[in-house]
Amino acid sequence: MSIDSELKQQALNWIEQDPDQVTKAQLTELLEEAQTDSAALLELQDAFLAPLEFGTAGLRGALGAGPNRMNRVTVLQAASGLAQYLVQQGFAGKKVVIGFDARYNSDVFAADTARVMSGAGLEPIVFSHVVPTPVLAFAIRHSGACAGVMVTASHNPPQDNGYKVYLGDGRQIVSPVDEQISKLIKTVTNVREIVQGDAGKKVSDEVVDTYTSLTSQLITSGPTTEAQRKSVTSVYTAMHGVGWKTLQSVFIASGFAEPIAAPEQRDPDPAFPTVAFPNPEEKGALDIAIALAKKNSVDVLLANDPDADRFAAAASNSTGDWVTLRGDQIGSLLGWWMIERAKIAGSKLSGTFANSIVSSMMLESIAKSAGLRYESTVTGFKWVSRAKNLAFGYEEALGYCVDPKNVIDKDGISAAAMFMEMLAHLKGQGKTLWQVLDELALAHGLHATDQVSVRVTSTDQVAMTMAGIRNTPPTKFGGLQVSSIDDLAIGLGELPKTDAVIIHLAGNDQIQKARVIVRPSGTEPKIKCYLEVVVRGDDLAIAQQTADNELKSLAADARPLLGGGN
Repeated sequence: MSIDSELKQQALNWIEQDPDQVTKAQLTELLEEAQTDSAALLELQDAFLAPLEFGTAGLRGALGAGPNRMNRVTVLQAASGLAQYLVQQGFAGKKVVIGFDARYNSDVFAADTARVMSGAGLEPIVFSHVVPTPVLAFAIRHSGACAGVMVTASHNPPQDNGYKVYLGDGRQIVSPVDEQISKLIKTVTNVREIVQGDAGKKVSDEVVDTYTSLTSQLITSGPTTEAQRKSVTSVYTAMHGVGWKTLQSVFIASGFAEPIAAPEQRDPDPAFPTVAFPNPEEKGALDIAIALAKKNSVDVLLANDPDADRFAAAASNSTGDWVTLRGDQIGSLLGWWMIERAKIAGSKLSGTFANSIVSSMMLESIAKSAGLRYESTVTGFKWVSRAKNLAFGYEEALGYCVDPKNVIDKDGISAAAMFMEMLAHLKGQGKTLWQVLDELALAHGLHATDQVSVRVTSTDQVAMTMAGIRNTPPTKFGGLQVSSIDDLAIGLGELPKTDAVIIHLAGNDQIQKARVIVRPSGTEPKIKCYLEVVVRGDDLAIAQQTADNELKSLAADARPLLGGGN
């Protein structure tokens, strides 16, 4: 067995410039093992397969040595490319805010980024402790910075880390900015040649205090009394992430009863020991918190993902079973509540409601019935946040923006507070969130959603699957006729081009309409299929059964389409 000479030289060059003694030693050992071990050779080849792609989500990947991994070399390259871009845009001397979560090496990557920014003539200010992503997003505009960097891999597995980039408007970057930064990153071939400065200043504690104050003011200025807010009991899980301290502070300042935090998952732990995937959407991720909620007979379970930009909830239904709400259900409830709370205050909400194409169609109906503008965006909160005059936005993957004036990004802390405010009002009225969902279904049609996803091992598999759908599109899906297909890679209206296909389905006597959307995941090695069925009728039990049956039929047809078998 022999190692390709070019691959060997790439590895040696990497070892020479790597400032991290751990990854340097790992790669040295791997290079040695690869001469006699086929598994080691495959790992080495994968590590140098290609550089991690810098896109609108920044960087994200497994930790380790090599350009196809997250490490100090790739971070230094990314930071240098970003710094060059900012200087070229005329931001020399301006602030860059840098935050980090509790994942392995997040603090190291943040410190490296600060020294690169400083060396390039920018003014880095770095949080002295772990922070939720929405606090970093808030800090950018609050500090008058020209950009921000958050070192996080959000809800990815423990072995991953990532690098999220914002500009001075507090929004994540979009094309063509990502392409321009990517080109500059590729010019950095030897990180030892990057000019590095000092470690920068520390972010003042006032920034987190102001975020807490403004978020709590959103609630205390609302329509509920402190007595109503104190009456709602909750259990909370931070999913081993960084959300607890900030959420605790916001809830106390808002006048809510302090949640009972699941002790096993409350504090940051990069190993995420109690969950297979630290994502509230994953099966079993909320089991510990649900058990605690049952034990304490609380009103609601609240959850954040590890960087606290996403929010999940569960509640007991009429039969006493604890049910986790879908992202679309939370989105519809929050949208309804944003309108309702304004009505109670004697005012009328203005602005735009927005959600991504893969999110439920119900928000559009809710918005339009209230005389609000509605906008559908391509997937990714960076697009939702760009809706004109945004008043409320969400995406089904548990991302919600309820306070765009302060955080124009998804924020799991303020979303949890707004959800609690809604529950406080409903409890005072003797109503449940399930009753509100029923009322929304009667008014706008029962919108039932589901999702099918298939994990993939290569980008080739993704390309083949998407090409197969485009070249040989289905004519029927779940027993319903395909009425039209929108290929977003070609473009649709004013939406930016993206790799997704929307399959519109004609209804029948029972079903008003349905649709299937297929797209590759932007953050995980998955192809996702989003299913939605709309059923109108006065008997919600029959409507739900009709919708459930159709969703099962759609899911059965979706799996082989995605290459996941029957």
